[in-house]
Amino acid sequence: MLSEELLICTTVTLALKSKSGEKRKFRSKWAKDWLLKLNNLTHINLLKEMKLEPGYCYSYLHMDSEEYLKVIQKATPFIRKCDSVMRHAITPNERLSVTLRFLATGRSYEDLKFSASISPQALRVIIPETCAAIYEVLKQDYLKVS
Repeated sequence: MLSEELLICTTVTLALKSKSGEKRKFRSKWAKDWLLKLNNLTHINLLKEMKLEPGYCYSYLHMDSEEYLKVIQKATPFIRKCDSVMRHAITPNERLSVTLRFLATGRSYEDLKFSASISPQALRVIIPETCAAIYEVLKQDYLKVS
């Protein structure tokens, strides 16, 4: 008896909703056009170009290329994420470089999203995770307690 009443109430509710005349709005696009192009304009491409010019990598990240390669090699197992069915994971290179840029400049997440092509919501997770990984991999070398 109770299940019949529940079925009737559900049917009436759905019928009233469909009669109300409100149509559901569907997105015409999932992402803005300029956001789709950011992968070509990201800071990773800029870093690749900077590696060809001595000193520019240090100006951008406040770390020279050799030290950057050492840190990325040590930190990659801690900051690598797997691709999902929906999207590609943010690479360890992107994670480390945007974290170093954040630490070097103090720019806001909203400001970093334009150069990194990573959403501020993702940056709020990536930067603390990467800082923790940097600490873990470098504490033996740089934080020696006697």
